[in-house]
Amino acid sequence: MKNNSRPLYMVPYYLWIALFVVAPIVLIGYYSFLDLDGNFTLDNYQNYFSSVYLRLTLSSFWYAFLITFFSILIAYPTAYWLTKTKHKQLWLLLIIIPSWINLLLKTYAFIGIFGLYGPANKFLSTIGIGEQQILFTDFSFIFVSVYIFIPFMILPIFNSLDKLNPALIDASRDLGASSWMTFRKVVFPLAINGVKSGVQAVFIPALSLFVITRLIAGNKVITLGTAIEQQFLVTQNWGMGSTIAVFLILFMFIIMMATGQKDKGGAEHEKVK
Repeated sequence: MKNNSRPLYMVPYYLWIALFVVAPIVLIGYYSFLDLDGNFTLDNYQNYFSSVYLRLTLSSFWYAFLITFFSILIAYPTAYWLTKTKHKQLWLLLIIIPSWINLLLKTYAFIGIFGLYGPANKFLSTIGIGEQQILFTDFSFIFVSVYIFIPFMILPIFNSLDKLNPALIDASRDLGASSWMTFRKVVFPLAINGVKSGVQAVFIPALSLFVITRLIAGNKVITLGTAIEQQFLVTQNWGMGSTIAVFLILFMFIIMMATGQKDKGGAEHEKVK
């Protein structure tokens, strides 16, 4: 006997998707074909492929890459260490808690920390380096961005590493593999999906940052998110802003397709069990 009640339960889901996913994308696509006077045009797409916007796109990808790279560099050993600790869930919670604080509050906190009279400059003066202009630099932008995104990188990597079957690592060592070879041939390949999930959680939002670029980088760093904000709020060119948003959505889709994969590590673990 067929259960016909399931589609009824799916109605709120379909409504949600239609109202908050499909409709905004359709509106963005519609506005991307309008000029400042509301007339249909393809000039916005033509302008996007000009040198200005191409440099902007490359710059945005470069900074997103740096933020993701440093996040992985810190998150992977941290997540690996967490899996070895006795109270790993407690330590993980302590790392995740800062991500619950509002982004603006954290950003304003770093303005005070990196300011000329902040603790960072006082420390540099104490060790003899002297006061430095830390705010409004690439360093401060990447540092704050990595700090904000790093819990989103640690969590999926931790989950992948924590699901690894210890018997596989023991078997590798029993067969004579060194610690490095065990990591390279067993641990890293089985936990790679956690890294991919972390890349999705960090790289994609890093492309569209705009609050941190304004407050920490002093608008010296321009990302796709900054460009969209300026087109909508400063120049009032909704068409060009929507066109940049269309390409941002396209880039996000490509990144999700490139990094999306089934959790083979978990599947293997279940098979071994």
